[in-house]
Order: sequence, then C-alpha cells, then structure tokens
Amino acid sequence: MSEFANEAGIWAARITGAVAGAGVSLVYLLPKSKREAASRFITGVSCGMIFGGPIGLWIVQQLDIAGALSGREIMVAGSAAASMMAWWGLGVMVRVASHYGTRPCS
Repeated sequence: MSEFANEAGIWAARITGAVAGAGVSLVYLLPKSKREAASRFITGVSCGMIFGGPIGLWIVQQLDIAGALSGREIMVAGSAAASMMAWWGLGVMVRVASHYGTRPCS
C-alpha cells in the first residue's frame, strides 16, 4: 500500500511541475492568440509529464545535487524544465512559421 501512496506523490509532483513550467513560461513569451496559448499549454504539460523524470535526473547529475533532493523534488524540477522547454520551442516555431508563412513564393 505504501508503494501506491509513493507513486501517487510522484504523479502529483509530475503534474505540478508540468503545469508550473507552462505557467511560468507565460510570463516570458506571451501567446498571440487563444489557440496558440492552448496548444502551447497542452504541449508543455504533455512534455513535462513524459520527460520530467529523465530531465530531472539529468539536472541533478549535472549540478551534482542528487543527495540533497527527494524524488518528488527531482520530479517537480524535471517536469517544470521539460514543460518550459516545450513551451518555448513551440512558441518560437509558431512565430517563425507565421513570419515566413505569409511571404509569397517566388
């Protein structure tokens, strides 16, 4: 039973980090439309949920702080970082596509 409780805590940390990463990204790169905001939010949360664990482990290894953090803290940090990277990446791609998409072909 304690294994299930621990897993629920990790999932809560994963969700919290992914949503927090997407929310923080709003401050830095505002979307131009509701559609862009929704697609970037969904992408950010999805990437945070999927890649949060590996990114969190990579971060603690790079900073050499693995012994100082709990599994939940690592998961929150990794999910937030993955979410922010996805948010920024999609935002940049949307801006580039809209800039070059309006040009007539020669």
